[in-house]
Amino acid sequence: MSEIRKEIRDELFNLQDPEYRDFQGKLIPSQEGVSMIGVRTPELRRMAKMFAGRENISEFLDDLPHQYFDENQLHAFIISGIKDYEKCIGEVVRFLPYVDNWATCDQMSPKVFGKHRQEVAELAGVWIRSEHTYTVRFGIKMLMEHFLNEDFDLMYPEMVAQVRSEEYYIRMMVAWYFATALAKQYDAALPFIENRRLDSWTHNKTIQKAVESYRVTPEHKEYLKSLKIK
Repeated sequence: MSEIRKEIRDELFNLQDPEYRDFQGKLIPSQEGVSMIGVRTPELRRMAKMFAGRENISEFLDDLPHQYFDENQLHAFIISGIKDYEKCIGEVVRFLPYVDNWATCDQMSPKVFGKHRQEVAELAGVWIRSEHTYTVRFGIKMLMEHFLNEDFDLMYPEMVAQVRSEEYYIRMMVAWYFATALAKQYDAALPFIENRRLDSWTHNKTIQKAVESYRVTPEHKEYLKSLKIK
C-alpha cells in the first residue's frame, strides 16, 4: 500500500464513529455488508481539502475499486473540488463505473461544471443512456443541477422523461428531477405530468415530492394532487 493510501486510511479510522456507521448503513441499503468505517460528511470534506493538493493524490484516485465506502465518499469530494475541467471530467468518467450507491453518486458535484455547461449537457445525454444505474442517476442529477435555471431548455426534461428503468434509484432521481422542475420551471414541466409522460410510480412520486417542497406554491400543490394516478 502506498504512503498516501495508508495515511488516508489511517485518518479515516481515526475519525471513525461506530454509531454513525450503523446509522448510515441503514440509510444506504445497497451497502449492507460492505465495509463502512463511519466517518461523518464534514470530516470527509475537510479531508478532501487537506489531501487534494498532494502531489501523490493520484495514487489514491487510481486505487479502484476502493475497499471502503468512506474512501469512495472521499474520492467523490476530491473530484468535486478539481478546478481544471479536463482533469475533473477525466476523473469523473474513470470513477463513475465504480460508484455503487446513491450517496456517493449524489455527493459528487464538481464545481467546475458550472463553467462548462455545454460540454456537461452533451455528456449527461450520454450518461443517462448508460446501463449502469449510478451513471444514469448522475447524468440526471447534472441536468437537474445545471439546467433548470438560466440555461433551461425543454430538450432536457424531454431527455429525462424518456428514461425508462425498473431501478429504484433511477426512478427516484427522475422523480426528484421533475419535482425540482415543477418548483423552478412550473409551466414547462407541468405538461409532462398532465400528459402522463412518466411511468405511474414515478409520476406519483414526482407529485409527492413536489407537494412536500416549500418551493411549490399551495395552489400548484392542490392542482398537482388532482393529477395523481389512482
